[in-house]
Parts: sequence; C-alpha cells; structure tokens
Amino acid sequence: MAAALYGNGSSTSGGGGARGRGKPITCKAAVAWGPGVPLSLEEVEVAPPGPMEVRVKVLFTSICHTDLSAWKGECEAQRKYPRILGHEAAGVVESVGEGVEGLAPGDHVVPIFTGECEKCVYCKSDKTNLCGTYRVDPLKSSMVYDDGTRFSVVDQPSGQRRPVYHFLNTSTFTEYTVLDAACAVKINPEAPLQRMCLLSCGISTGVGAAWNTANVSARSTVAVFGLGAVGLAVAEGARLRGATRIIGVDVNPSKFTKGKEMGITDFIDPNDICDKPVHEVIREMTDGGVDYSFECTGINDVLREAFLSTHDGWGLTVVLGIHSTPKMVPLHPMELYSRRITGCVFGDFKGKSQLPDLVDKCVNGEVNINFDGFITHKMPFSYINKAFRLLEEGKSLRCLLSL
Repeated sequence: MAAALYGNGSSTSGGGGARGRGKPITCKAAVAWGPGVPLSLEEVEVAPPGPMEVRVKVLFTSICHTDLSAWKGECEAQRKYPRILGHEAAGVVESVGEGVEGLAPGDHVVPIFTGECEKCVYCKSDKTNLCGTYRVDPLKSSMVYDDGTRFSVVDQPSGQRRPVYHFLNTSTFTEYTVLDAACAVKINPEAPLQRMCLLSCGISTGVGAAWNTANVSARSTVAVFGLGAVGLAVAEGARLRGATRIIGVDVNPSKFTKGKEMGITDFIDPNDICDKPVHEVIREMTDGGVDYSFECTGINDVLREAFLSTHDGWGLTVVLGIHSTPKMVPLHPMELYSRRITGCVFGDFKGKSQLPDLVDKCVNGEVNINFDGFITHKMPFSYINKAFRLLEEGKSLRCLLSL
C-alpha cells in the first residue's frame, strides 16, 4: 500500500491537509538525465510526504563539488538517472507526513545529507555523528520509508510518467523536495536563509572539521590542502579558534586572495617550489611541521603530503576529500606511531541536535562566520548550468541560486 501511495511520486491520496499527506505539487526542477548532460529544467510532480517525511519549499540552493562529481558520473556505481541532484539549500516546510514531531508547516529548515534520528544507538553516542538509518549513502536514490521516490516526470518519447531518483537524502535542485524528517534541521527564523544554505554542507564540514574533529587550539599551526569552499571553511574555523599560522596549499594562486579573507597567512603553490615536496617546505616554515593538516582534495598523493606535513609526535591529519574507489590510504602502518590521521563527515556535527545552536550563536553575534565571503556569485535557478560551469572552471566557491 505504501509503495502505491508514495513510491512513484505521482499518486494522489485523500485527506491529510498540512499535517497529512496533502496533494502532489507540480514545480520546476533541474533534472540530470545522464553523465555530463546539461541539466534540464523540467516540470516534475512532487508527491506528498510519506510517514516521517516533510515536503520543503526550497528558497535557496548552491552547488558543491560533490554535485559536480555526481553530475559528471565520475563514480559509475553511483550513476542513477533521471535524478535531481543538490544537497546545499535552505527553505520552508510546506507539509509534514504522519508521525513527524518537531517540524511544522512554516518552519525554516536546512536539509542535511547525513541525518539524525536522535533515537538509535549511533545518535545517542557522543563518539559519532552518523545515524544508523539516515547516514549519508551516495548509492542511495530513494526514500527510507518505502524505498520509493517522491519525484516523477513525463518521459517525452513515450509520454509515460516515470520516477526521478533522489540524491544524498536531499535533492535540492527543485522548487519543492521531500526529505526524511531526520534530514531537515529546524533553525531560528531570524537567520538569513541565503547564508544558512551553506550550513547544509560546505561551511559545516570545514568549520566542524577544525572545531569538532581536530579541536584546533589557540596559537597552533595549520595546513589546508585544497582551497575550495570546504578548505576555506577549515581555515575560517581555525582562524576563529585562534590559530596563529594557517598555510594554504593550492595549484590555483588566485585562491590566496580569497584565502586571506578566511585567515590564510601563507600560501604555497606546488608548481612554484621546483622539485621539493610540499611537506618539506611546510616543515621548514614551521620548525618541524604543523600541528594540524586538512586534506580537502580527494587526491591520494596530496593526502600523503598533508600527513607528512604535520609535526612528528603529535601531528593530526583530517581527511575531508572524497577519494575514489578502490584507492587505499598511501601510508605504511609504522608511520602511524608518530602521527595520527582521521576522517570526517559533515564536520562531525550532529545536524539535528547541534546545528540549531550554531545558528543561534551566529544570529546573536557569538560566532562570526564569514558566510558572505563564500558566496562568489548569485543567480536565478534557471542559470544552474552556468553555475556548474563556473565551479568546474574554478571561478566560483559557492554560487547561490534563488528559486
């Protein structure tokens, strides 16, 4: 019965109202039909939310490198079409499904790609921000409740309605989306949604890596490898923690100008240091190595340089880059006796229980994250393919799209 009601995103259910199943909504969405194929603005039908789900009117969305990689189809195992990509956004709850608590129509929310049910053994642990059910899964393309989709579109050649698949628990390149309630974070309505959009991924991931994962201390030294939005968010987090030296490493020298806004004190372009490895340069600059390094590129050789750039005895490397399978960590086990390395998802923030407090502190002026510094472009949603090109060409950090 559940699959009949919700599975194809096209059926109508009776009753409901704002707190029930409601009715399908037709809206504009940017649909990916294949690897590297320009996104197509389509009229899609968005089904009412199922049990433990919410339907959200998306007001702002932005593009992350993860979206770019998925659009290109760089990982064959993750290819699933047609699909609505996007995972950084902010909006307003339009309706909620059965059993949803703590969310109501009109609430301001940010979607999160790694959810928090707040009830499972993982969510109750202070040692992880992963959820047993709603954690991020790049292979997942449907809803938890019935393994169905909430989007559908008319296939032009056949005229038949077909399902459109979900992406990273979020699918935000659409005027309306359906989320598991565990993946929708209610935030202070006074917070500007165009800025809070960035908490869905980039800023939370980078700042959280500095604060939660590494716990960067005052007067420490930091190296950030890769100065995209996540890397610069790491620098911003380290700056706010009082790090005295923050070294940025990137092959694009234009990134240093923006990096200085986020606290980067020194810049290294690997192409400018001849044959000397980057880690040797950093060790010379810092009398033996930095206290913390952050790898934000997804490149194995860069990961090794980041690891070796830390100080012998106490250095910590945090891995944030998305590395392709089947590549393995380029380290010898004995090297871990003198340095440490760890991974990080969503900045180790528990989205539902911790992000609202961060938003409140931003609103109250207790935390001053430079949100506006990350937004390099603003465009209407219809310009989404241009926004993808800007990111691919390294000309933007975050392009904010208004719906």
